[in-house]
Amino acid sequence: MRINELLSAKASHDVLTVRPDATVRELLAQLAEHNVGALIVSSDGAAVEGIVSERDVVRRLHEDEAVLGSPVSAIMTTEVRSCSRTDLVDDLMQVMTEFRIRHVPVVEDGTLTGIISIGDVVKSRMSELEFERDQMDSYIHSAQS
Repeated sequence: MRINELLSAKASHDVLTVRPDATVRELLAQLAEHNVGALIVSSDGAAVEGIVSERDVVRRLHEDEAVLGSPVSAIMTTEVRSCSRTDLVDDLMQVMTEFRIRHVPVVEDGTLTGIISIGDVVKSRMSELEFERDQMDSYIHSAQS
């Protein structure tokens, strides 16, 4: 299965971004409003400048509660792993596991086109396993008839 198929199965195709100069408090409001765990950091909504997650906020907040007034750029991850629509989901799973990341932007020709979360990957894998189980169950029942 390819990343494109995961993107097609998502309920929302919107890619949420936050500007690097937004405050961490503004970031938290967006995370809560949209019920997501991470946002892509982008000045123009197309170029990926970084990614920032709930984990980034928690780690920094633990060190310094004044971080809420800081810009997102102060806590974002700048070395972002990305994928393309034609990449294999199995390869993405390996990257997510190896680098312990939960969100990966989908980039085509330098432009942000989507985001895949670990939840998207797990949901897809569960569907595949259910399909295989149903096929096996059907085969067993037809063989017994």
